[in-house]
Amino acid sequence: MGARRTARERALQALYQLEMAQGAAREALDSAWAASAEDGKPEPDAVKFAKELVDGVQAHREEIDALIERHSHNWRLDRMSRIDRNVLRLGIFELKYRPDIPRKVTINEAVELGKNFGTEESSAFVNGLLDRVAVALGKP
Repeated sequence: MGARRTARERALQALYQLEMAQGAAREALDSAWAASAEDGKPEPDAVKFAKELVDGVQAHREEIDALIERHSHNWRLDRMSRIDRNVLRLGIFELKYRPDIPRKVTINEAVELGKNFGTEESSAFVNGLLDRVAVALGKP
């Protein structure tokens, strides 16, 4: 698995943990990496990218959540599963604040996170909502 995909998975796990129990982002990320210790020592680039994702989502969470609410049809943020909500947060952070990551890559990676960690409906839900947000943001 690539370093960035692994980083996204650990970032998702950390965001989920932070939502369940308030704590420090660094501790949540350390816990996510430790839980996957069987993968061996994480690549420094993956650790750095995961930290950037978690810190970025946390710093812009209010704005990101507003975008989710605005573009989700018939779904309030608090009614979404924690996994879907945090996959969307990661995806929207990348779409809005990481111009170096192509739209297609962001959406495909988010869909994969939805498939791997969410329900059967997660990937389609994430795909549709992120596509609407990307269009609204003018992300090529």
